[in-house]
Amino acid sequence: MGAGWSSDEERQPLLGPGLGPGPGAARRNREAAAVAVALPAAGPGPGRVYGRRWLVLLLFSLLAFAQGLVWNTWGPIQNSARQAYGFSSWDIALLVLWGPIGFLPCFAFMWLLDKRGLRVTVLLTSFLMVLGTGLRCIPISDLMLKRRLIHGGQMLNGLAGPTVMNAAPFLSTTWFSADERATATAIASMLSYLGGACAFLVGPLVVPAPNGTSPLLTAESSRAHIKDSIETVLYAEFGVVCLIFSATLAYFPPRPPLPPSVAAASQRLSYRRSFCRLLSNLRFLMIALAYAIPLGVFAGWSGVLDLILTPVHVSQVDAGWIGFWSIVGGCVVGIAMARFADFIRGMLKLILLLLFSGATLSSTWFTLTCLNSITHLPLTTVTLYASCILLGVFLNSSVPIFFELFVETVYPVPEGITCGVVTFLSNMFMGVLLFFLTFYHTELSWFNWCLPGSCLLSLLLILCFRESYDRLYLDVVVSV
Repeated sequence: MGAGWSSDEERQPLLGPGLGPGPGAARRNREAAAVAVALPAAGPGPGRVYGRRWLVLLLFSLLAFAQGLVWNTWGPIQNSARQAYGFSSWDIALLVLWGPIGFLPCFAFMWLLDKRGLRVTVLLTSFLMVLGTGLRCIPISDLMLKRRLIHGGQMLNGLAGPTVMNAAPFLSTTWFSADERATATAIASMLSYLGGACAFLVGPLVVPAPNGTSPLLTAESSRAHIKDSIETVLYAEFGVVCLIFSATLAYFPPRPPLPPSVAAASQRLSYRRSFCRLLSNLRFLMIALAYAIPLGVFAGWSGVLDLILTPVHVSQVDAGWIGFWSIVGGCVVGIAMARFADFIRGMLKLILLLLFSGATLSSTWFTLTCLNSITHLPLTTVTLYASCILLGVFLNSSVPIFFELFVETVYPVPEGITCGVVTFLSNMFMGVLLFFLTFYHTELSWFNWCLPGSCLLSLLLILCFRESYDRLYLDVVVSV
């Protein structure tokens, strides 16, 4: 969308100069709405939706699912990967770090989304994933070279992150009406997290742990058995990504013939003006930090959940199940919350306050439970499951609500640019934490304390935030 969609003709505002963004936009929108009511319709206006929008959403969501699945391949099976490929602690951390490192060229992908549209950006993203998953499957007996190929594949998959994480609001605005946008954003953004959750399930179930192989096997045959199991997962992921790329190449239109809403048809700010607007908007910076800090901390924490739970004698399989259910619960609740936000508009801040109140309490519960020698709280499988799952539900379900609030706050800044900035900040926090983890991996209690601290800080920022709904106002008033 941005300043234009594809050609020079398409870059002209479909609503005319009265409804474009800029100083006094709200006043001009009200005046134009009054005029629009008084004048007869000259032809079909914005507001039509197409059934194919669900197919577009499905293809994008599957791509996001696969990207999250590939990114989190190694975290849940890190002990097995150490034995099969000789990975060190630094290697394991770097395999997770390729996710946030992939966001370094985030602004290039935002520019591509803004200037070339959704189809070109999604095709490039899926092609990078095909290359990345293919590199990991090259049969090489040299373990050093194999490790490098795996790192190269994870890096290419990380480069796909900016699109699958940032383009969900762009897609929902382009294809969906105002009363479906939050739901579409939730589905498109949550499927990436669901892919990461399935990695917690698939990895430990398919790949045996080093101490889970038969005692009759020798050390060499045990390593070979684990390696074969890992390669089965890698080949399966490569096949899934190739299938999604083929489907996207066959059919993924950049936009519908007619826009679904007034906001989708209106002109947006240019790339440079958008950054100036974002960096000068204190309200946006406040809510961006409220999103980036806790979600970045939680993403890094989830990526090494096995390491964190090892000192409290939780197995690799149990850690996988905890990670799986925490993310699945967050996806289900996030979509439900977004659907609720579509029905009852103007409640995004209240929803976030409730979610982060729960996140602060559940993260504090988990941290104190891990310190049971001091707090004397019961440390059982039930308490660990309950606290981790609740934490994941509250934090993950806040993502689509945040995305919608970002877009409403800084409209008419293009959706891809807005969400790109905040996800870039979130991945910066995640990368910094994982970097420190490589040096302080023997003592992880400090990592647990980062969770309640970041959630409490975010809760205070949201409480002080003054919400506005500029895009929704344009849709509701001008559509009347």
